[in-house]
Amino acid sequence: MKVDKKKIVIDVYTDWCGWCKRMDKSTFQKTQISNYLNENYYPVKLNAEQKEVINFAGQQFKYIDQGKTKSYHEFALAVTRGQLSYPTVVFIDEELNIIQSIPGFRTAQEFEMIMTYFGENMHKEVPWSSYQKSYVPMRIKFKNDIDQKTKPVLPAKFNQEDR
Repeated sequence: MKVDKKKIVIDVYTDWCGWCKRMDKSTFQKTQISNYLNENYYPVKLNAEQKEVINFAGQQFKYIDQGKTKSYHEFALAVTRGQLSYPTVVFIDEELNIIQSIPGFRTAQEFEMIMTYFGENMHKEVPWSSYQKSYVPMRIKFKNDIDQKTKPVLPAKFNQEDR
């Protein structure tokens, strides 16, 4: 079976994190966000306190039990580069290299700009500050695309004289 190479986006969360739940409902549930993620990434939800072993890029990651409030999963620690904060969204390229981890709650509008910046490889060409200034939200792009399409040619109406 051939697997398409895509970037990976990981939503790092915990069950007790209120901001994680809010981001699920107000950001990830938006149609334009979920559609874009599904088309351009392999989206993954990672519970940073899950106990199952994770094998990724030839490495095995385990749950580290250090008592109720200090336990974590090694994979969550690795992809957040040692900065466990919830929620954190991690962008990984097609070669399984971490592009960037983005800690904290993001609105749908903020997240849309971030996911397209990495999804369209703009991070390789354009500084984030420039991208932010010139970014056009998807809903406006979509509306403009519809407005710019040629309108269908309708058959001409016959004049009374043509009958």
